[in-house]
Amino acid sequence: MGILSSILGFCGFGIGTSIGLVIGYYMFIYFQPTDVKHPLIRPMVEQDSETLQRMLSEIPLWVKNPDYDRLDWLNKFVEIMWPYLDKAICKTAKTIAKPIIAEQIPKYKIDSVDFEVLTLGTLPPTFQGMKVYVTGEKELIMELSLKWAGNPNITVAAKAFGLKATVQVVDLQVFASPRITLKPLVPTFPCFSKIFVSLMEKPHVDFGLKLLGADAMAIPGLYRFVQELIKDQVANMYLWPKYLEVTIMDPKLAMRKPVGILTVKVLKATKLKKKDLMGGADPYVKLKLTEDKLPSKKTTVKHKTLNPEWNEEFHLSVRDPETQALEFMVYDWEKVGRHDKMGINVIPLSELTPDESKVMTLDILKNMDPNDAQNEKSRGQLVLELLYKPFKEDEMPEDKEDSNEVQKAPEGTPASGGLLVVHIHEAEDLEGKHHTNPHVRLLFKGEERRTKHFKKNRDPRFNEEFQFMLEEPPKAHDRLHVEVVSTSSRMGLLHPKENLGYVDINLADVVSNRRINEKHNLIDSKNGRIQIELQWRTS
Repeated sequence: MGILSSILGFCGFGIGTSIGLVIGYYMFIYFQPTDVKHPLIRPMVEQDSETLQRMLSEIPLWVKNPDYDRLDWLNKFVEIMWPYLDKAICKTAKTIAKPIIAEQIPKYKIDSVDFEVLTLGTLPPTFQGMKVYVTGEKELIMELSLKWAGNPNITVAAKAFGLKATVQVVDLQVFASPRITLKPLVPTFPCFSKIFVSLMEKPHVDFGLKLLGADAMAIPGLYRFVQELIKDQVANMYLWPKYLEVTIMDPKLAMRKPVGILTVKVLKATKLKKKDLMGGADPYVKLKLTEDKLPSKKTTVKHKTLNPEWNEEFHLSVRDPETQALEFMVYDWEKVGRHDKMGINVIPLSELTPDESKVMTLDILKNMDPNDAQNEKSRGQLVLELLYKPFKEDEMPEDKEDSNEVQKAPEGTPASGGLLVVHIHEAEDLEGKHHTNPHVRLLFKGEERRTKHFKKNRDPRFNEEFQFMLEEPPKAHDRLHVEVVSTSSRMGLLHPKENLGYVDINLADVVSNRRINEKHNLIDSKNGRIQIELQWRTS
């Protein structure tokens, strides 16, 4: 009986437990507690003003401000590249910090300060939006909204008096609105020479600080003190109009202004290789400086001769005599088809003595590979006379295009007045109802000027300059009337002219600023704009 009762008791416990679990699961699934409610989801338009105000800080800038663009593509790019950017940024930070630390630690009698661990974590920053400013100058201005709630691990170890202390920065949060300016824009990669970074408002910086394993930020009053100190220090250095300047390249080298003139006189060639069936050739020479995008200079063609004489002179602008070289190529002219290349050679400009004429006899080679056996065969020689003349300081050409300085007015300008210069750069998004053949008409103090006409062009580039000689500076009520007019290209009386928009520009500011370069929205135009540069020149 004892064994039987034990078996029945064990079976009853198993069956009872199973039934209890089934009943409990059923009650958990089908009976909801009364104290839990589903969240109420309402459209934003139905929210009250207080709720919207609380939500406003979380809404991206591209939603609140139409001037900001979404940057989903950039966030995706940063997310994919973050593991590699993390290593590159940390390596650069160590390189920059080492000399600064080495310079500062002797002042505080510290033996050494090293990064034990430096990583930015796995969470990349996100960009909430970007605004781009169009100034008409050779610059690109961008304002970004940056938020980074990262999990970096930055551990710094300091040694002094035989003791070692470690400080760890964790849970870093940074909210900032930097303005990044790339200028000046230059025709050499990466197409800008400097980066200027400013903060448009004080950044929000929050982080945890562990000192000797304990949370130092838990000390009463220390957290707020450190946070405000960091904000003030960063603001004092980089809050607009102050900026951080990073030089990418020397703008003077990027623009590569001419520093001298190379005079090349092609005298003659001797013992050229036969090219024609009759045993002759029709040679000519092409000259070019390396690193120069200008077209090659070319001599005349000398027909049916292997010993041509040219005595022709050419002038080439030199931008860097240390790296540039004169490259010449000899061709055999063909009446039909491609001209045959007879040979080539190169003369480094560094081999020339400035202001000293030099006659050189050069072998004509197959190519510039010194190990090519074909260069050992005789292909003739070319005789040149070279003279490199560097510019003196007073002869250096001025880069007027890149200068923002306003020129002086010409002689004869009234002493009490000046010269008003109006430069019509371009227009964009012009749209006529019947035709779009635009030209610009200027009206100022009874004088009228017109630009050239463009046919079927919504974005014409005029690049025309007009001048108005004035006895006295423009007054506050003086305005320049600019209108864009479209003229029909067809003969007929129906819609011969059409106004595409106009703008009246107040000229009072140009007298004080000397130069203004702006884009103006055209009145009576849907989206049309026109870029006009004004200058006030005095003697």
